[in-house]
Amino acid sequence: MDKTYLNIIRGQLDKLEQTQEQAIDAVAKVCADAIQAGGLLYFFGTGHAHMLCEEPFYRAGGMACVSPILEPSLMLHQGGAKSSALERLPELGSTVVAESGVGEKDVLFLISNSGRNSVPIDGALEGKKRGATTVAITSMAHSSAVTSRHPSGKRLFEVCDYVLDNCGVYGDACIELPGLTQAISPTSTVLGAALINLVMTETVRLLLERSVMPPVFASANTDEGDKANKAVIAEYKKRIRIL
Repeated sequence: MDKTYLNIIRGQLDKLEQTQEQAIDAVAKVCADAIQAGGLLYFFGTGHAHMLCEEPFYRAGGMACVSPILEPSLMLHQGGAKSSALERLPELGSTVVAESGVGEKDVLFLISNSGRNSVPIDGALEGKKRGATTVAITSMAHSSAVTSRHPSGKRLFEVCDYVLDNCGVYGDACIELPGLTQAISPTSTVLGAALINLVMTETVRLLLERSVMPPVFASANTDEGDKANKAVIAEYKKRIRIL
């Protein structure tokens, strides 16, 4: 097995650790403040980024106060090319976020590797309009190298309150092979998931320091899991539509 991809991922994770610690700590504090105040953590992304919205949702070791915004037309299972076209439409992101219920006690994560398309940018602007704190998860190397497709001319990192850089490369794919013009092996999913779990871990730690019990799921596939999760689900199902 060729280990180039593993070595690149290790290098990008090292860079993430070296450059994003302060941003991760700041975002975790915002999340802990929101949860302590009774808020929720919302996650919104289009295309492959929707997978990262599901990463912290309803899973072993994850918190029950996570609400992913999953708009089918902006995911891939109803048409990949259609999703790419729709994520460029102005105002669609505003509508989706407005319908999600996000509000002033909440934190809204917007996930886009390029950060250039209208939907996540409009989603961020709508979230801020509704009083939520906004967090971009993006590739600064990619986003800084492209122009915005939003009418404002701004990219995602330019409209959010906080920015988490996944430290990926321009174009996402990271390996070039002889005889192939297009690079292969994207990294944004691995790096984005790492960022999210780093933030969630630090958030839980901060809540425990404050003597606030975080609503953490046990694995439903352990013998004690269903019993442990019953009360947590009952508490948050009224507020999180898809729980």
